[in-house]
Amino acid sequence: MHHAIQGCYAALPTPFHQGRLDLERYGELIERIAELGADGIVVAGTTGEVPTLNGYEQRSLIHHAVEVNRGRLSLIAGIGTNCTRSSVEMARFAAESGADGLMAVTPYYNCPTRRGLLLHFGQIADASDLPLMLYNVPSRTGTDLVPAVAAELAARHDNIVAIKETTRSLERVRELVQTSDLAVLCGEDTLIYEYCMLGAVGAVSVVANLSPRHVSGIVHGAAGALDTELARELQAELVDLNAALRLDVNPVPLKAAMADLGLCQAEVRAPLAPLDIDTRTELRRLLARATSVHALEPEPQPARHE
Repeated sequence: MHHAIQGCYAALPTPFHQGRLDLERYGELIERIAELGADGIVVAGTTGEVPTLNGYEQRSLIHHAVEVNRGRLSLIAGIGTNCTRSSVEMARFAAESGADGLMAVTPYYNCPTRRGLLLHFGQIADASDLPLMLYNVPSRTGTDLVPAVAAELAARHDNIVAIKETTRSLERVRELVQTSDLAVLCGEDTLIYEYCMLGAVGAVSVVANLSPRHVSGIVHGAAGALDTELARELQAELVDLNAALRLDVNPVPLKAAMADLGLCQAEVRAPLAPLDIDTRTELRRLLARATSVHALEPEPQPARHE
């Protein structure tokens, strides 16, 4: 079946400059991703440090991303919090701003039951007509959205169409694909090939910020078995880069790598902390070995006339 959310999505970081949002640099990141072949972007997700943003900043990110994107990429707005009312309000704002879809993380800290999860995601789904992607990342939230509950949500709400699954359990992936009509997207960059071979139709990827063509090649090659051998080779070429991005909590290593490539500053917000010297050295060693990094070519400068 056709899914409204599929393909290679880059999970964008949020650039900061001296503690403030750097919307100019944010726009440049979106332009770069559009040029390098991704299918979409996810704004204000985990990689975007959304728990450290206030409501005004989150709205600013979403609004600015829509303006810069101009409909070129599928734009998914991260709107989920551990407060259902706040999530609903942000979902309405994102819909009014022109986002193409929504992503809502499993509520953290509250530890909701099955009934609580049905209530939470159901109210978000009812807040707009946009397609909604559930986001399961139990290592961050402490709550696991099991396949049976995800399938029940999809059956109850026509616009709940996808799930970003961020676990290393391939049995979980198989169960999601077999027991629901949800589009499954991989949230674990080291397993994109394996997810897609089991029926996933895309990835919401951190490494796609650095190598969107590789991630796109894996997704489109493995999903539907179009070119599985090439997809497997592309996944293997991401080993060093994925290792670099796992040296610390996401997005700390990503921002440090992007800073080395001149794409944004390494600045993160507390309680995240910048890389220490030894880890930064190891990051650079792995980056130097990675053959999959794509950076924008510098724009030609106009000739100077003496």
